[in-house]
Amino acid sequence: MTGARIEVLADADAVARRAAEEIAAVARGAIEARGRFTFAVSGGRSPWEMFRELAAEDVAWDRVGIWQVDERVAPDGDPDRNLTSLAPIIPAKADVHPMPVTDADLGPAAERYAATLPEAFDLIHLGMGDDGHTASLVPEDPVLGVTDQDVALTGEYRGRRRMTLTYPVLDRARSVLWLIAGEDKAAMLPLLLARDASIPAGRVAAADQLVVADRAAASGLAAASQGS
Repeated sequence: MTGARIEVLADADAVARRAAEEIAAVARGAIEARGRFTFAVSGGRSPWEMFRELAAEDVAWDRVGIWQVDERVAPDGDPDRNLTSLAPIIPAKADVHPMPVTDADLGPAAERYAATLPEAFDLIHLGMGDDGHTASLVPEDPVLGVTDQDVALTGEYRGRRRMTLTYPVLDRARSVLWLIAGEDKAAMLPLLLARDASIPAGRVAAADQLVVADRAAASGLAAASQGS
């Protein structure tokens, strides 16, 4: 993984604190350099504590734009929606761009969302599933091969269709921050670090990537190293 760094911390709480520090530092640098910080946030549980920790950081939130990396196609307020849990903990001054997954015609909705994206995100937060998916780039879905759209729609995956940013957007990001916690990710983490294209997460090619993992998720690294 070109430019990849990995930090292994004690637990998920420590991962969230470190993530908040990194995001705040990148935000301050982007605002100083370009007047604005553009940030894309993935679904899952990892952003919840991260944003709570961010509340203690010095960030000019009125100069921050936040987009979604992915979202389930579900009604507003549905517990399956990533935004349902995130919206209450995102700082009120931030400029939030929800994915339009409730539109009747999702294809044009994805195109409209793509038109709102910055040319290159300052930072994209990514997680990884126990099957190696990231964003909603899921194993064996045709969305993995989409290179001519910045936002695309998946087939049904674990009960829901998804709207997701595609690899071209992830790869253009100035920085990618991976948050990986839990023993269920232990088998996948060595593949991510090896840029193994057999898993969707391993195909992300952004130049600057920081992986922050807890000990449980990193438990397979030593074994993988011995077996290589």
